[in-house]
Amino acid sequence: MTNADILALSDATQLGVYARYPVAFVRGEGARVWDADGKEYLDFFCGLAVTNLGHHHPGVTAAIHAQVDRVLHTSNVYYNEPAARLGQLLTERSFADRVFFSNSGAEANEAAIKCVRRYGANVLGGRYEILTAFGSFHGRTMATLSATAQEKHQAGFQPMLQGFRYVPFGDLEAMRAAVRPETVAILVEPIQGEGGVHVPPDGYLRGLRDLCDERDLLLMLDEVQTGIGRTGRLFAYEHDGIAPDVMTLAKALGGGLPIGAMLATDRVAAALTRGTHGSTFGGNPVSCAAGVAVLEALGAEGLLDHCRRQGERVRERLEALRRRLPLIRDVRGRGLIWGIEIDREARPLVAAALERGLVINVTAERVVRLLPPLTIAAEEIDRGLDVVEDLFESAARGGA
Repeated sequence: MTNADILALSDATQLGVYARYPVAFVRGEGARVWDADGKEYLDFFCGLAVTNLGHHHPGVTAAIHAQVDRVLHTSNVYYNEPAARLGQLLTERSFADRVFFSNSGAEANEAAIKCVRRYGANVLGGRYEILTAFGSFHGRTMATLSATAQEKHQAGFQPMLQGFRYVPFGDLEAMRAAVRPETVAILVEPIQGEGGVHVPPDGYLRGLRDLCDERDLLLMLDEVQTGIGRTGRLFAYEHDGIAPDVMTLAKALGGGLPIGAMLATDRVAAALTRGTHGSTFGGNPVSCAAGVAVLEALGAEGLLDHCRRQGERVRERLEALRRRLPLIRDVRGRGLIWGIEIDREARPLVAAALERGLVINVTAERVVRLLPPLTIAAEEIDRGLDVVEDLFESAARGGA
């Protein structure tokens, strides 16, 4: 099938909920993808921070193939080895004692919200309120949408679920002032991805940790986008030398297969007992086998150091471009998650990049987001940034 064939068939049968570009990718290798017409692209998006190890990573692919040959599904009425191994790796390499597996980031956040509310009910005398941040994005289920402080996502779905209030992101004093007797937890992203790649001030997460300790609150971190190496550490909270009480993961955890995870300390996880939560496909053996391969690769291949080095390469070039072009309002990021805020709608630039064979993304209307794979070579970084520079310079002159 050609691009046109796939587009026509999809548009005839699927809900129109995605603002898609007219391309169908059919093959990938490392930092490159090819569409159905055979055109090659450099991937600076990774399926929205999912293929952190690049496309067709040999270790992940082999683990998937091996597990497919064994068993695809059993049910959580029974145990399975890949889920056991992945749970062990996640708890060994994080703050957490317990893991709950789901199918997505929204489901992981849903589990976290339920866990924290039940903890508040059982341990803290009925506390239930969760404070989140303006500009956040936690998912599209009703509970996670209620936690997401962006009107554009909530429009038409009101009334939202009760028990969430919103505070400016990065403002520690505003968060402190917002705490009430019914507050049980604070939920934030270490870097707001969908909100525009907003990095909080130094000390913000440390301040939230201290606030939670002072007021007997739980600190919940949504690392669905920042986790699994994206910022140059396995988890973004490590940059601040803290530990949350609850953390959620998804996206890159499965290397491209659907999986989510809620991680928690024993103290908090004990709130969810038998029958209080579950997921038919949570802990799927194939997805968990992929997750094991992902974590083993990140631990063995020196990719986190590489990610930090390439992140500095990106930072230097983008900052130099910002100083040269007034249309760039700000450059924000860490590791290999970067946002370039401009003074106009960014979607035309993203479309122009696709024409040039570079896959990038727009978020928050005016922010170009770069999410290259952690495995990307320095020359590929330079090649992609050359295209970005050309596009921005053309836009500054009044071109596309």
